[in-house]
Amino acid sequence: MNFTAIDFETANSSRSSACALGLVQVREGAVSAEHVWLIDPQQRFDGMNIAIHGITPSMVEGKPTFDELWPTLEPLLQGEVVVAHNAAFDMSVLRYCLDRSAFSYPDFQYMCTYLLGKKMLKELPSHKLNVISQYFGISLKHHDALDDARAAAAILLKLMERGQHTDPLHLAGSQGYKAGTMYAGGYTPFKSPPKKAAKKPAAKKSATNKPSGAPGLSSSSPALGQKDFGGSSSFCSFS
Repeated sequence: MNFTAIDFETANSSRSSACALGLVQVREGAVSAEHVWLIDPQQRFDGMNIAIHGITPSMVEGKPTFDELWPTLEPLLQGEVVVAHNAAFDMSVLRYCLDRSAFSYPDFQYMCTYLLGKKMLKELPSHKLNVISQYFGISLKHHDALDDARAAAAILLKLMERGQHTDPLHLAGSQGYKAGTMYAGGYTPFKSPPKKAAKKPAAKKSATNKPSGAPGLSSSSPALGQKDFGGSSSFCSFS
């Protein structure tokens, strides 16, 4: 039960504008360390973002930039199983910040408690962090980077207990998910493997006899004036 949970907050709509990061290390199923940093994004703050997380420009004055924080952060992520709620967002913030500074990506696997929650907690009307936290009785100060990381860690532990797994990667696999990865030069998303399309059985050939009064039409042809909508259908799955 070893993993690291993270949560980023941003100053504006740009994914490279990280202004806070919470990080919680879990070892043998218990929290072993917690870290939180305010980050100077060197970008503007939007009022909407301030209203969400409460971080203002004056609060990050004199705080480290992402470039300055990275030497401390990198060893905490390298080789880890990293967990976040709506991991697509947090991983994109990390990638954009690294790209902006021309840093190489660290090597780690990652998981998303939002997607796992959707799969395992179908009884809930929503799978937002605050909703799942309330369901499990987890205290939460929403959009506080450290508290959100704590909640993501606690949710994963609850899901592992519910699924009777001691390895987070085994839990993901049991729900049909493959861990996302980040590595030097690229990344892969946390997602379920694509479903294999079922093979359509071969159609039986119709008799060659033509019905009387309808030259050129076989008995299997659609009636005159009727459109043939034959063929396989397709669908999209949103998880």
